[in-house]
Amino acid sequence: MDDPLHNQSPLPIFSEIQPEQIEPALTALLNQNRAELDQLLSSTSSYTWDNLMQPMEELDDRLAKAWSPVAHLHAVMESDALRTAYHACLPLLTEYHTELLQNERLYRAVQSIEKGPDYPTLNAAQKKVIQNELRDFRLAGVSLPPADKMRFAELQKRLSQLSTQFAEHLLDATHAWTLHVTELDVLKGLPEQALQQAEQAAQQAGQSGWLMTLDYPCYSTAIKYLENRELRRLMYEAYTTRASDQGPHAGQWDNTAIMEEIVALRAELANILGFPDFAAYSLATKMAETPERVMSFLTDLVKQATPFAEKEMQALREVANSLDHIDPLEAWDLAFYTEKLRQSKYALSQEDLRPYFPIHTVLSGMFAVLNKILGITIVERRGVDVWHPHVQFFEVYDKQNQLRGYFYTDLYARPHKREGAWMDECRVRRRLTDGSLQYPVAFLTCNFSQPIGNKPALLTHDDVQTVFHEFGHCLHHLLTQVDYAAVSGINGVPWDAVEFPSQFFEFWCFEQEALKRVSAHETTGEPLPDALFKKLVAAKYFQSGMQMLRQLEFALFDFKLHWQFDPSKGPQVQSILNEVREQVAVVRPPQFNRFQHSFSHIFAGGYAAGYYSYKWAEVLSSDAYSKFEETGIFNEETGQSFLKTILEKGGVENPMALFIAFRGREPTIDALLRHSGLVAA
Repeated sequence: MDDPLHNQSPLPIFSEIQPEQIEPALTALLNQNRAELDQLLSSTSSYTWDNLMQPMEELDDRLAKAWSPVAHLHAVMESDALRTAYHACLPLLTEYHTELLQNERLYRAVQSIEKGPDYPTLNAAQKKVIQNELRDFRLAGVSLPPADKMRFAELQKRLSQLSTQFAEHLLDATHAWTLHVTELDVLKGLPEQALQQAEQAAQQAGQSGWLMTLDYPCYSTAIKYLENRELRRLMYEAYTTRASDQGPHAGQWDNTAIMEEIVALRAELANILGFPDFAAYSLATKMAETPERVMSFLTDLVKQATPFAEKEMQALREVANSLDHIDPLEAWDLAFYTEKLRQSKYALSQEDLRPYFPIHTVLSGMFAVLNKILGITIVERRGVDVWHPHVQFFEVYDKQNQLRGYFYTDLYARPHKREGAWMDECRVRRRLTDGSLQYPVAFLTCNFSQPIGNKPALLTHDDVQTVFHEFGHCLHHLLTQVDYAAVSGINGVPWDAVEFPSQFFEFWCFEQEALKRVSAHETTGEPLPDALFKKLVAAKYFQSGMQMLRQLEFALFDFKLHWQFDPSKGPQVQSILNEVREQVAVVRPPQFNRFQHSFSHIFAGGYAAGYYSYKWAEVLSSDAYSKFEETGIFNEETGQSFLKTILEKGGVENPMALFIAFRGREPTIDALLRHSGLVAA
């Protein structure tokens, strides 16, 4: 059998990846890369794009193609053997990347190209690759004294291990808790779909009755609809104390010390490089240039949203009191009475919409909508090697019927799969030395409720928005026309602009013409009726102030944690979160709530000191969409303009310059406030 990590075919062969082969194969590949790099640096003293940068890209790409499917399987099909292999490989990879970026010979070689006679003849993408490389060398401490370099490398290695441990603790804690229910009355209020899911979960576990879990589809439905207040509290406590020092598994997979160590090590890493804090270090590669700019942006939004949120919270208290004499309103009551209030105001719940959104109709409908906007065609391809029977594979073609790339979908929650929804790279678009093209490949991963029996999975409207959002990331990756991997697709794009295309495509989920394409009732085939559509639009801004404040609370907590952390003060994660809640929250969670212990975005993802980017990018996406509102939501010229000025450009040009090229001016916050319902009626 071929070594799976040296399989450099256009697509990975997942079925050939054997956990015990991963570490030795990776070690061999890293050593091969080191030897080839040494050969590149020794073979000449006059460096050019062709004799250094292009071969370096090939080394990087070979490694990325080998590791990407392994990292993906660790996220979606974890096993003990795979976890062990992944843990063994992380330090090797971190060491290799740090070593590469601290290589002074390589740094001087790249510098010599920037200062050399051929530099003016390079194209914009090549110049951007070189500028980013030199910046990244400096941000990895290439010029540090040897002792500091060594410490920096140790910090990187330890941070990589801690982030993985954080995510694994959360996965283990999520799947450790279940509640076996044998009396149907206990689950009163739960929608039929959720009951069937719970029954199927029990059967799969070899039990009768119903099995409640902390998988998000089960938890989120339970907390909204369960009439049994004590059971809501039980599930709320289990969910919000996962991987912490509180709750039913207190201390068992506790992320408390891990978080504190992560934040302290990030602060030390930034200080070694001469930054005052990790926030400043993080912003060195983002659009928002200073911590003060980020804080001003977030606090301005807090001021805009708070009056709306306070009114919404008061309305919620009143409905809970009038319906059930609930006072005070507790955290496990919020989602339940939110649904009651939504029903009373709009006669609409997400469950009313679910029968209209069978998952295959949503996908094919979304593809049709994107064909209208961008002129792309998406075709399923069968017979491709995949990691699970639910996985599908698709090809993407442009208006000229040219292939642009491929993507996999893995849409359902299951054990041993990380929670949440995300897009990840499998292959990056790049031009090979023989002139041929390596097409980009994406992973589109969600955690929706599984199909029940022979019926298709049914999505809520919120789920539909999630699909559009994550597919926006896919399109940013797949539709690029940039031929250099380091600035192709989402690569090289400042982190606070990465969410722009994903949030942009969500707007079509509230357009009737688009929804008619993505909806078909599971039994009648009827698209979403006008009456339901009107209710959906009427309810669009329901509790938008509270939702905005919740996101701002997360963003402020993340940013302050990485900006104000003081290593001399001991543990600070909880105290900084408490301080932010004091300033922002209209409802204070109970003392046992440990939301931060499952905040993977910042402790196990790429959003540290960058969670604000969701709102930052929303300013761009809202204003960009307002151009479609002016010209027509399926205006072909506007769609092609968005494709050419935003989606195809990769990370070569400044995102603000690209936005201005599309919109004709700089963005304003007005469209965001209007689209969020945060303007006076």
